[in-house]
Amino acid sequence: MSIEIDQILRSRRRTIALIIQKDGTLIVRAPLKASEKSIREFAEKHAAWVQRKQAEVRAARPAPTKQYLPGELFPFLGREFPLEIVSDQEIPLLLEAHFKLAEAVQARAESIFEQWYREQAALILAERVRYFAVKHQLTYRKIRIGSARTRWGSCNSHNDLTFSWRLILTPSDVVDYVVVHELAHTLVHNHSARFWKQVERILPEYRIHRKWLRLNGLKMML
Repeated sequence: MSIEIDQILRSRRRTIALIIQKDGTLIVRAPLKASEKSIREFAEKHAAWVQRKQAEVRAARPAPTKQYLPGELFPFLGREFPLEIVSDQEIPLLLEAHFKLAEAVQARAESIFEQWYREQAALILAERVRYFAVKHQLTYRKIRIGSARTRWGSCNSHNDLTFSWRLILTPSDVVDYVVVHELAHTLVHNHSARFWKQVERILPEYRIHRKWLRLNGLKMML
C-alpha cells in the first residue's frame, strides 16, 4: 500500500514521526541523517494508519450541500455555471452558458447531475489518458470511472486506472495532473523519488496543480 508524503522536515530529533495536517496532507519529521529510503519505508509501513487518519480528517469537514435551485452555481472543468430550470426541455440536463435542468426531473436533480458528470468524465478522461499514453509511450489496461470522495485516482498492479467522476469538477490542468500521476504508476507503483521524476518528466509544472488539488479538492463536491 503506497502513500504520498507531502513534506519531509529534518531536525535533530532521534525518531521519525508522521503528522496528518488539518487538510489531510502528510508531514514526516525525521532525524537529520535519516535517508529518504528509510523515511519512505517507515511511512509505507504505517500506510494503513495514515490513510485512515486522512479519511477521518477529510470526513470531518462538512461538504457543501446543493439545493438545485435557480441561480445556484455548479462547477465543470474549473468554471462555475449557474443553474436554470427549464419547463420545455426533453433532455434532462444540458450545459450551454448555464446548466439547464428540465423541470420534469428537478426532484431527481442530484442523480441527474451525477450521471451527467460521470458521462463527461468518461469521455474526457479517456481522451486525456490516451493522449499522454501515446505521447510518452505508456501502457495501461483499462479505465474505470468511480465515485471516491477522498481519492482522485488509482492504478492497480495490472495497470487498470480508476478515476473519481468528481475530478471533472476541477480545472483541466488539474485533470491532466491526476491522469499523469496515475499513468506514472504504470512505471513505478509507489511514491518514491523515482516515481515523482517520472511525473515531472511528463508534466514539469505538476507541483502547481498538485497544490491546487490539496487546497481546493475538498470543495469539489455536490
